[in-house]
Amino acid sequence: MSKYLPLIPALLFAALLASAIAPLRAQTAPAPPATSSEAPTAHPWASLPPDQRDVLAPLQQDWDRLSPRKQAHLLQRARHWSTLPPERREEIRQRIAHWQQMTPEQRRQARANEHKFHNLSPAQRQRLHQSFERFQKLPPAQRERLMREWRELPPEQRRQWIHRPMRDGGTPGHPAT
Repeated sequence: MSKYLPLIPALLFAALLASAIAPLRAQTAPAPPATSSEAPTAHPWASLPPDQRDVLAPLQQDWDRLSPRKQAHLLQRARHWSTLPPERREEIRQRIAHWQQMTPEQRRQARANEHKFHNLSPAQRQRLHQSFERFQKLPPAQRERLMREWRELPPEQRRQWIHRPMRDGGTPGHPAT
């Protein structure tokens, strides 16, 4: 197997986190408490300002079915997102769209991975980030080949590889030499 194959689990984990963390969690995070004793009121899609509709566009079909609390939370986030540079807003919009297309199981797994990531030590997070950056720098064809090789490994072999101990700053399953 390729010398890069040991990077695959860490990179899969990092890629999933990179595509699912901040903007996507906003859809499922608890809404902030109401500032008054009244419950939040619904905000029909047509009443949203254009900049908020632009960022929240992937939610348009489901917007009017969201709870008023969730709408209020997303609108609060959208106000912040609308202050970001256009390329960052587009990235957030794409992440929201990706989240909308995920199955409930995939969303559960993304949340679990985020929880695992936040429980890593700063050094482990840094190593994971570096592994992900190395993987991203590979040519697309090589990344696809490595991903294919990883998927072809039997599940037990993947688990054994992932749980190999780290030494001297290596990444999970890829001990440094």
